[in-house]
Formats: sequence, C-alpha cells, structure tokens
Amino acid sequence: MDPEFRSHCNELIRRVVHLKDCLDLRGKTARIQEINDRMSGSDFWGDQERARQVMDELRKLKSVTTPLKDLASSGDDLQVLMEFAEDDASGDSLSELKAAADRLALEVDKVELQTTMSRPEDASNAYVTIQAGEGGTDSADWAQMLVRMYARWAERRGFQVEEVDVSPAEEAGIRNATLLIKGDYVYGYLHGETGNHRLIRISPFDSAGRRHTSFAGVDVVPEVDDSFEIDINWEKDVREDKYRSGGAGGQKVNKTESAVRLTHIPTGVVAACQNERSQHQNRALARKMLTAKLYQIELDKREAAVAARHGEKSKIGFGGLTVRNYVLYPDQFVKDVRSGMKVGNPTNVLDGDIDGLLEAYLRWTLSEQTAPAADELE
Repeated sequence: MDPEFRSHCNELIRRVVHLKDCLDLRGKTARIQEINDRMSGSDFWGDQERARQVMDELRKLKSVTTPLKDLASSGDDLQVLMEFAEDDASGDSLSELKAAADRLALEVDKVELQTTMSRPEDASNAYVTIQAGEGGTDSADWAQMLVRMYARWAERRGFQVEEVDVSPAEEAGIRNATLLIKGDYVYGYLHGETGNHRLIRISPFDSAGRRHTSFAGVDVVPEVDDSFEIDINWEKDVREDKYRSGGAGGQKVNKTESAVRLTHIPTGVVAACQNERSQHQNRALARKMLTAKLYQIELDKREAAVAARHGEKSKIGFGGLTVRNYVLYPDQFVKDVRSGMKVGNPTNVLDGDIDGLLEAYLRWTLSEQTAPAADELE
C-alpha cells in the first residue's frame, strides 16, 4: 500500500476518534438512556410542557448520536479493510479500500461541520434582526432584500418564519425588521451572519444611474426557553412603551396601541413586537426577544467577543465590521470577508441559496479554533 494513502486512511480514523470525543458520544448516549428511562415512568406525561421539552432534547441528541455512530462504524470498517489490503498481495482489496476511504472522508467532513454547532444554544431557533444603515433609500431597500434572503433560505430548508416586527422606510424598503426562524440548529447556522452586509450596485433610485454602496446590519440571537438562565428585573430595569403598530395605511393601521417596545435600561438593548393580535401577546414575545438579546450579550462576554459584536458592529456603514460583500456592478459576485469564499451568482444568493457561504464560515471558525497561537509558531 502506498505510504501516503496509508497515512491518509490513518488520519481519517484519527479524525473519527476525535469527533467521538469532541461531541461526547458516550455522554450523549448515556443521556438518551436516562431520558428513555424517565419516559417509561407513569408520571412523565403529567407535565405536558416539560415532557415536550424533554422530547425535543431527545430528538436533538439523536440527531447528533445517530450520524456519529454511523461514522464510528464506517471508521471500524475502514480499519478492517486496511488490514485486508495489507495482507492482499494481489491488490484486489485496494480499490474497495479507496472507495471506503472516499465515503468516510465525506462523512467526516459532514460531522466535523456539526462540531461547530455543539453549544446548547446552537440547536435553538433564532431571531434575525436587519437594520438599514448608511445609504438612505438604497440601504432601506437593501435591508428589505436581506429580509427576503433569510426568509427564502428558511423556506428552502423547510423552516418556519414569523415576522415579529417591521418598521417601513418612508420611500421604499424598511428601517428595520425582525424575523423569528424556527427549526433545528437555526442559530447554529446563522449566528455568523451578525455584522455589516455591504451591497454595491447601480441604484434603482438614482435617475443618473450611478453606482451606490449600501449597508445593512444583521444581528442574530438564539430564542431562549426556561433552560437558559438569565436574570432580569422587569420592574426596575425594563421600560415599556406602547404604540400603534405600523403598516401601509388604510385598513392595515391599528387604531389601538397594541405594539410594545421594551428597553433594558442598564444596557440600552431594545426589543419590539407589533405583529401579534393583542398587546398582551406582543408584550410576551417582546420579553422573549429581550431575554434572548441579553442572553447573547452574556454569551459574548463569556467568549470575550463583546468588542466584535457590540463595538465594531455598532456602526452600520463605512468603518464598521463588514462580514460580507454583495457586488452587482460592475462584476457580479458575493464574497465572505472572513472565510474568503466567493460565489459568482448573487441572484441565487439573494434568493436564499446561502448554505455554501454559511458552511464555509463554520469551517473557517473550525480552522481558527484548531490553528496554533502566534506564540506557538515562534
């Protein structure tokens, strides 16, 4: 057997073992057994809401352990095929080994991507807020294009999309909007979208047909439930403002102040909801959003990323932290600033075909995590 190919196979097996440890296959398997034991108890279904949460946890655990067990089995098979190939003087086993190695490499790549979404919050639904930045009407239009892009991405994946809050701009587009996207690992996939998104195009609002640069800011936070601990003094630290929900006028205008805006005074974080039928419902959802945003701040503090999210990102425009460029003129491409991935069909991207960009970013974060520190290279 070629020494280089043998080394390649051994590296694949090493990666399988690493993934089993990294994703804690043993611990997750034990947790699944614990849940199954609880489900067999006579009082399990007494608390329907708690039972639903446990069943949801079980489903998410199995979504990790099932492919991981399949991967481990494929790794064992590759090890056996390597031994056969070493003893097979005719070389007939080598072609089977190469095919198995190719299949395992694809499986490993897929599961490795999952390691970038191993935090508890990664499995959550996500609030996606888009805010128009510098660029006037062009930026308001650009913000609305991004809302559609994320909604189309969610639809492609079979996720549920709810429009929580929207503030239309005066001429066209939106000033800001918030979507709640529900599905498995939505936050895990989308959390890297946080930052400034820049569009370069011939402005449809410029009679002279000049090229314009527009910015919109995106912020992604996980939807939280009772399992996420965050302490908020609702009476002392949160200001509530009521207002009439916006709309296009006519019959769509709400005659009562049913919309709710909550401001967390210590941090200045704001959450608003106007799309539910009653003030009570809007308040409940705004509270969930505010809790999610404050939880995200705690995550950022824990990961020493406050400057990246709440400092550099705070300016939406030139000088802010741009994560992706969308160029429609004179060339046509979309490029992620961090991963370096470049896509030559911006029309498809803006229609929600962003999986390649999302996965490239996640793989980039994985390479950043495993790269040696600068002082280790000296």
